[in-house]
Amino acid sequence: MSREAALQPFDRAAVALNEDWHTNLDGKQIQRWAEPAGARLARERDAEVRESESGRPPEPPENPPEILAIGLDGGRIQMREKDRETGLRWREDKVAAVTSYLPTADGPKPLVTTYVATMEKAEAFGRLARVEAERRGLCRAAQVLVLGDGGNWIDSVVAREFQKATRILDWYHAAEHLHDCARAVHGPEDPRTKRLAEKLKGWLWNGRTDRVIRELERLSRRLGAPRDADGPEDPRRVLANNVTYFRRNAPHMNYPEYRARGWPIGSGNVESGIKQFNKRVKGTEQFWQPPGAEAILCLRGLWLDQDDRWKRYWNSRPAYIRAA
Repeated sequence: MSREAALQPFDRAAVALNEDWHTNLDGKQIQRWAEPAGARLARERDAEVRESESGRPPEPPENPPEILAIGLDGGRIQMREKDRETGLRWREDKVAAVTSYLPTADGPKPLVTTYVATMEKAEAFGRLARVEAERRGLCRAAQVLVLGDGGNWIDSVVAREFQKATRILDWYHAAEHLHDCARAVHGPEDPRTKRLAEKLKGWLWNGRTDRVIRELERLSRRLGAPRDADGPEDPRRVLANNVTYFRRNAPHMNYPEYRARGWPIGSGNVESGIKQFNKRVKGTEQFWQPPGAEAILCLRGLWLDQDDRWKRYWNSRPAYIRAA
């Protein structure tokens, strides 16, 4: 039941099990089985965090990775109750994807990815991500990287939990920001928009971040400072915000050096993870209470882990073995 609940919504999981087992289960019964299983996973996960903070981190792998990359990002889950502050049902789930890479002449080769996903706030999420990275060889890896889109909460997680890691701003997010700037200057349909975006991306790709920033500053001055009435999509606001964005993240945009070292420059590991979690927990017909969402995120993460962790976990549960 836990496997089907990790793969698909409870009602569809019941249909699949009924077809396989010739039973008469319904979605509520699957939910009553799966959520306690996921809650147990969450408790065990949280206990590992306490153990790590007491000086007993998880045992690292025998063969330390050459490159360990930690991708951080957030998705969205629809809750049953509206948030009192925002009035919205949507809340953020935070995801960490921890991937070992092998540097090759053709670029970094991904080996194994494992995941952490939670509804917790950034501080608690950061501790969970750090413990998973410890399990994957954080303290013994030849090189540790943290990749993300430059969000403020990611900055705080890196500062607390991954101070010695090399921070890389995801190339694809940076490139999209430059496209936004070009559209703000010329509009979405003008042929000059693509030419400007490609020019800015070329400079960034070749390590001329300083030149990108100077050009954005010049374009921002030409449009003028944002006015109080300007919305987030107003060209003046877009240019001003992106000047700040590229200034703040310039130390994490040395893409020629990263490529020369055989490091990944994109956070595709965590972007793919977000999509995989969304397939289970996001949908117009799915509404969650926080404990249920946390439980299913834990089950889904265990299922998605590429180190055979799902099988090893359930084979170590005596009750599961008897049921099988």
